[in-house]
This record gives sequence, C-alpha cells and structure tokens, in this order.
Amino acid sequence: MQFADRLNNVETSAIRELFKLLGKPGIISFAGGFPDSAMFDVDGIREASSRALTEEPGAALQYGATEGYNPLREQLAAFMASKGVKGLAADGLIVTTGSQQALDLVAKTLINPNDVVLVEAPTFLATIQCFRLYGPQVIGVPIDADGVKVDQLEDMMVKHKPKLVYVIPTFGNPSGAMMNLERRLKVLELAVKYQTVVVEDDPYGDLYFAEPPPPSLLALSEQVPGSRDWLVHCGSLSKVLSPGLRLGWMIAPPDLLAKATMCKQFSDAHTSTFAQATAAQYLKAGRMPATLANVRRVYAERAKAMGEALKQELGDALSFSQPQGGLFFWAQLTGAGGKLKDGNELAKRAIEKGVAFVPGAPFFANNPDTSAIRLSFATADVAKIKEGIERLGQAIRL
Repeated sequence: MQFADRLNNVETSAIRELFKLLGKPGIISFAGGFPDSAMFDVDGIREASSRALTEEPGAALQYGATEGYNPLREQLAAFMASKGVKGLAADGLIVTTGSQQALDLVAKTLINPNDVVLVEAPTFLATIQCFRLYGPQVIGVPIDADGVKVDQLEDMMVKHKPKLVYVIPTFGNPSGAMMNLERRLKVLELAVKYQTVVVEDDPYGDLYFAEPPPPSLLALSEQVPGSRDWLVHCGSLSKVLSPGLRLGWMIAPPDLLAKATMCKQFSDAHTSTFAQATAAQYLKAGRMPATLANVRRVYAERAKAMGEALKQELGDALSFSQPQGGLFFWAQLTGAGGKLKDGNELAKRAIEKGVAFVPGAPFFANNPDTSAIRLSFATADVAKIKEGIERLGQAIRL
C-alpha cells in the first residue's frame, strides 16, 4: 500500500509510546499532560447535560452548524469578555473539536509545503507533528521563563519570513513559561510590522496559582493597532472543565475564520452538538468560577509539593523555575556531582524505580535539549508526588 508522502514528515508521538510502558503495577506517573479527573465537576456537568436534554433535546441531539452551537458561542464570547477581550461577538469564533482541531485548521488554511513556521523551543509536541504534516520547515525560537525571546524572534522573522508564528504565552506545555507583558506587546508589534500571522494557544491561562497572568495576546491586541488582523487565538475547555467533551474554539480574522469553517465542514461537519449544548448550559449556570478556584487551589498545592521535593531529592542535579500556573515542571539535568545528564536514560531508569516522566527532547522542532525533562504534577496527590520524586532521586543516583 502506498501512503501519502506527507506522512514521511511525521512519526508516532514519543509521549504516546512512553504510555505503553506505564502498565507496571504501582507506577507513579508524572508523564501525562492531562487534568486530574477527580477535579471534574461531575455534578455540574450532569445537571447541565440534563438541562440540555430537557430544554432543547432536538438541538442537542441533531446535526448542527459547522461554526458551532450558537448558545455556546455566545457563552464563550462572554467568557472571553470576562478575561478582557473586547468587541468579540458570537460570530467571531467557531467551536472546534478541542483546540487541537483549531491548530489543524490553522495549518490546513495557511501552510504550504516548504513554508517556514516558527514555534517556541520547546513547544507542544502535537503542534510540531500537526504542522509538519503539511510540509513546512518548522523552526524553534529560544525561550526562557519569561517566554519567547523576542529579539531572536524578530531576527528569525527577518531571516526566514515565516508563514506563521506559534506561541503558548501562558504556562506553556512543556515549559510552564509565562510570557511577560512587555514581550506580549512586542510579539503583537512584530505581527503587524512583518504582516505575519501569530497563533496564540491558550489552554492553560486560567490555571494560575496566585496573581493572574498578563492579559492574553487577544486581549492586548486593543493596544497594538492592526494586530487583531494578524492574530489567531485558540482556546479550550479541556483543562478546566473536561477533555472528554472535546470542546475548543478559534478566534481569527473573518477571512481566515471562513476558510477554517469550510475545512472543518469537510472534516467532521461540526463538533458534537450534545457536548456543546452541555457546555453552554454549564457556563450559563455560572459554575465555572468555583470550578476554577478549586482547580487552582489543588494544583498550586501539588506544584509547591513537587518543587520542594525536587530540591530535597535531586538538589543541584536538577535546574528548574517554579511554575506559577499550568500543569508542568520543565527542568534540566545539570550533571552535577557526576550524576546523569541525559533525560532519555533517566526516563528508563525511572520506570525501573516505578516513576515516569517525559524526556524533553521531543518537544523541540530542531536542536533538542537532551538534558531536559517534563514532569506533570496534575494527577498525583501530594503524598504520591513526594513518593514519586523520592523514586526519581533513587533513579538518578543509580
């Protein structure tokens, strides 16, 4: 059988392959990039789905518009307005099957073979794979704890003339980095200056632990004339409500949104109307603020516990910045004291000790950092976190 040439540009996710090793009894996993199912507001979702079937059963169970179920689009527009986005109407966004579909729609509508796409280094692995499927050259731009290094970003925009720039400004996966306000404004200015599309992926922005992060690029676009014309914003309910609902959204300039809607029509006709009606009822009921408050409290406690345990068990063998939100620690093995410096090798040793994490190298589009590792604190309680990091300490001392 002859497969499409585009498949030569991608390979199976290294993270998904790792999951095959996690069947060992008693293993503590820091590998997953998903929320804790114990945090789901099951009662609220049950009530919302019941109301959807009681109040609008025909709409909830029937085919729907490709753009999305309008009551949900209205709720999402209000949700974005509560986060400082001005002038967004319901018809200014489309509902997608998770934000992952929104990224695929961006790629389908914009990327040609041999285009250049700039992404953060490191960045979300699935985005690298998604973009590569359409044949561009994907190049990483260095970041630090304050987000993408904008001077280097500009240099690379001048050199490569990219079709688009992809960023996760707030608590990125895997980096946990939070782009500061100055850099956010600069990214918007660069979009206008070089007339280049900037794709803002924001699945983690509501998961802050103390002070709220700076406004999204979308909210800040009011301050940079013309930037809204070059900005795509992808949002998701997966990390704050339920990934099983598979609900995301995409906000973009009208022409791009129309093309994305056309491509979505070819792909899946529309996102599940039942899931959309359930989410619309949930948001309408006003339960989201309390849900977010609970999630933030729990994840903040777990992040604190992991940071303290890493310092205690690994000491100077590991370098990291304490995350201010999101789901992840991003760290580098230093090799101090002659200890292991290779993330892939440590991952193998860790599995033997009964703990799992994800090596950092696959998160780079090019020039991978083999000393990097990603650990998620989301799905383990404090006791499991302490035990798991103790096992990791044993693994690095082998």
